[in-house]
Amino acid sequence: MTQTFDDVTMEQLRAVGGVKWTAFEGKIGAFVAEMDFGIAPPITQALHAAVDVGSFGYLPAATAAAMSQAYAEWAQTRYQWSVDPADVHPVADVIAGLEAAIDHFSAPGSAVVLPTPAYMPFLSVPLAHGRRIIQVPLAHEGERYVYDLDALDAAFADGGGLLVLCNPHNPIGRVLETEEMAAISEVVERHGGRVFSDEIHAPLVFPGHRHVPYASVNEAAANHTLTATSASKAWNLPGMKCAQVVLSGDADREIWRSKGMMLEHGAANLGVIANTAAYSAGGQWLEEVLTYLDGNRRRLAELVAEHLPGVRYTPPEGTYLAWLDFREVELPESAASPTAFLASRADVATTDGAMCGDAGQGFVRYNFATPRPIMEETIAAMGRALPGA
Repeated sequence: MTQTFDDVTMEQLRAVGGVKWTAFEGKIGAFVAEMDFGIAPPITQALHAAVDVGSFGYLPAATAAAMSQAYAEWAQTRYQWSVDPADVHPVADVIAGLEAAIDHFSAPGSAVVLPTPAYMPFLSVPLAHGRRIIQVPLAHEGERYVYDLDALDAAFADGGGLLVLCNPHNPIGRVLETEEMAAISEVVERHGGRVFSDEIHAPLVFPGHRHVPYASVNEAAANHTLTATSASKAWNLPGMKCAQVVLSGDADREIWRSKGMMLEHGAANLGVIANTAAYSAGGQWLEEVLTYLDGNRRRLAELVAEHLPGVRYTPPEGTYLAWLDFREVELPESAASPTAFLASRADVATTDGAMCGDAGQGFVRYNFATPRPIMEETIAAMGRALPGA
């Protein structure tokens, strides 16, 4: 089926009522990580069938098992990762997985080690669970962000217990390579640490790159990692409330046997069904979306060069999020941040990089999972708002 993504209008998107297009009235939505491309037909069909039979009770074991099997087959086919379906467990969302990792799978009272810039809730959830956060700014290797292994080592030495690893990375779009993750695992293992691996954007990787699950890198990584993922980003299902926690170590399996019933509570029936349909029958739709997103990330480079002088942008290796560097753009002194400036002067709602940690000051996270005509209009509006335009 050929998708006509270019034909979707802002009026239609606002009529759907999603947060991206209704949270800031009258503004172009480019902040929250939702896509503007609708839903894969196999998912819609599966949900209609579930509604028709009234699948609204507590989550049946068979329904959860079907999702676990679908994910295991997806992981084997897409990532060459052999996962026992019995190790794949439903949770409400990836944040629920992080909360479980903090409360039950890391040393009590230990700090959370957070490479920054980072996904915004990663800066607040650990605090809500009584944990200190040690921000570890990512380093640069040319135009690529990379892990600073010395700084990571120092963070664990300073009391760090749980590393939050995001791959593909939100907001910078890096897709980590096997050698990088093996080096990270050595640091973690040296300190007896743990890893929470957020791989929610794993299906969204562009040509020239490949997603490798962190837990698959070596035995040490498998034993110290709790992996969380979901179909929610790649198939646009965040409101369905379902993610997967994948276990890969015997000690963690024991913990889940005693705690799992409550940890899994909150995954919604329809979300589990939608995730199952995504993994088992949504591949063709996803390939069309990825092809379109690949065109968008490349077109965005041309638009930034044309309309946003002084802004730096490196096309991401994965995700549909662009990390725009406004630090060399001279904005009015009255502008609290580039994001505030763009909202007030260009009517474009983006995510303030400062919300992603200290390393995000002066940056803007821009969501390019939108029809290309809308993206072109958005960047042109941002350019017209810049001083001297």
